[in-house]
Amino acid sequence: MSETNSAAAEQTAPHRYTAAMAADIEARWQDFWDAEGTYEAPNPTGDLAGDPARVAEPKKFIMDMFPYPSGTGLHVGHPLGYIATDVFARHQRMTGHNVLHTLGFDAFGLPAEQHAVATGTHPRVSTEAAMDNMKAQLRRLGLGHDKRRSVATIDPDYYKWTQWIFVQIFNSWYDKDADKARPIDTLVAQFESGSRDTPDGRPWSALSAVERADVLGGYRLAYASDAPVNWSPGLGTVLANEEVTADGRSERGNFPVFKAKLRQWNMRITAYADRLLTDLDALDWPEAIKLQQRNWIGRSEGARVDFPVGDAGAITVFTTRQDTLFGATYMVLAPEHDLVEEIVPAVWPEGTPDVWTGGHATPADAVGAYRKQAASKSDVERQAEAKDKTGVFTGAFATNPVSGERVPVFIADYVLMGYGTGAIMAVPAHDSRDFAFARAFELPMRCVVEPSDGRSTDPAEWDDAFDSYDARVVN
Repeated sequence: MSETNSAAAEQTAPHRYTAAMAADIEARWQDFWDAEGTYEAPNPTGDLAGDPARVAEPKKFIMDMFPYPSGTGLHVGHPLGYIATDVFARHQRMTGHNVLHTLGFDAFGLPAEQHAVATGTHPRVSTEAAMDNMKAQLRRLGLGHDKRRSVATIDPDYYKWTQWIFVQIFNSWYDKDADKARPIDTLVAQFESGSRDTPDGRPWSALSAVERADVLGGYRLAYASDAPVNWSPGLGTVLANEEVTADGRSERGNFPVFKAKLRQWNMRITAYADRLLTDLDALDWPEAIKLQQRNWIGRSEGARVDFPVGDAGAITVFTTRQDTLFGATYMVLAPEHDLVEEIVPAVWPEGTPDVWTGGHATPADAVGAYRKQAASKSDVERQAEAKDKTGVFTGAFATNPVSGERVPVFIADYVLMGYGTGAIMAVPAHDSRDFAFARAFELPMRCVVEPSDGRSTDPAEWDDAFDSYDARVVN
């Protein structure tokens, strides 16, 4: 075909599908869907009421993760998830469901703050502009969202309810007898009537207002306490473990992150952990997701054991393996543990091995230097299985309650204050991390669980710990 004939053919082909034609078709249909309320989920009554026939349809609620309007718009990861839920929502509509599928914006937080710092623009101005941009991008994707129900977490009409929820949690305690949360006033009534004893046994009327507040703080489902946190001075905020890189820096901004003990609000999830686990069984979720939730709740059955230590009282550990108590040859505290300062002596005990001291002249010097070092590491970094085990001897000894043996007490960053009691009894023959620590610090190892893999009962000959719940306990 000649060049002239080719051009003529193009002019006489009005239905050729081009990018411009696709954009025009899609935009016209998106206008039509908005005008007709195609993706609107009607309520039975009120401002969002609709066709009674659609209201009577089986209901399906589909929720996506809210995007952060940080000023940069959507990225490829957003439609990767949104398209999948959109396909499911469309299938549900086509099979006769009244589908509520909408999308909001998680507009509070570090992304908005950091964008404001970087640009000098007020967070509300930049955030609202980013939301407008994202809404336009979402519309171009043709996603089936009910735009009338979209929310932004910076709207007072939205966050007044999150604040209301917090107040309800703060003013509640978990009644294990009723297996549910109840108003804090019902707990006060029990203390007043004497049907429940106060912690120190004094009558409720004999307690001051401050003492009563402290007692109730031990029951409230939301409470404040000093807790070790990931503190980022560069961001001026506390970070979750997931927001800290393996290098101990903030995921956003790459600022240094340090361990610090600060006053924090906490949720008393342990009070109703059993209820959380039980109620998972009734959820119509994939079993893999429910398993993740069970692991996150982390319920363990075991015992609390006290190891006396000088005038400081005792170090309490939680263990699921009480059968291995005779194999505990040393103890480890988290560097942030409250007892550390109480148990450190002025001088090293006679005969302290050099490898235990970290090259420091006194226990206080050694503990102080190690604590500073541990504070610069994230929990993720501290828990890494492959990292070399580090630590230092506190200079104190505890007493094994079953054998009467004196065991040295170390601090090491592989023990976290937020897990269990922040202290462990180390049974190096039967725990891989304890085994590696014992090897590094030339500590004794005692086999108390009979190996079933043909190895000897002398841990000195092993390459790693032996651990099995099915093996026989031996002397």
